[in-house]
Amino acid sequence: MRELPYNRTLAVAYARKWAMGRNPAYYDFEYVGGDCTNFASQCIYAGAKVMNYTAVTGWYYRSSYDRTASWTSVNYLYKFLTGNRSVGPYAHVVSASEVQPGDIVQLGNEYNEFYHSPVITAVTPAILVAAHTFDALDRPLYSYDFSIPRFIHIDGVRNW
Repeated sequence: MRELPYNRTLAVAYARKWAMGRNPAYYDFEYVGGDCTNFASQCIYAGAKVMNYTAVTGWYYRSSYDRTASWTSVNYLYKFLTGNRSVGPYAHVVSASEVQPGDIVQLGNEYNEFYHSPVITAVTPAILVAAHTFDALDRPLYSYDFSIPRFIHIDGVRNW
């Protein structure tokens, strides 16, 4: 298996292009549970260029009905990225001071339930994000109402 770099420039460029609109190549889940993690996955894919087609536990999108839960679910995306030892992007949790553009921040409540997956577009030193469901581009992270942030740093990509 080859280790490849994650292209943060392409991930952020994708986020900037589609934050306030929808790429017609992907279903819009906004009215069926939310589109934030679908959008985050699209951005990660733009920077990774590799999906993991493992049934159930992988990370891929072919259509609205042929995809893994990790493509569209906050917690399943986290589990895939931080647990992936196979093909596709892989990541680990970091502190706010370690994030980079192209990483993901997941917002949680006081019960440690995570519900939103914005994409980091800049660190200025404020952390700026792009997101779907409540569409945002370069929104300061501090302007969201949340109890716990979970910063997911994309380390790289594996491919055959």
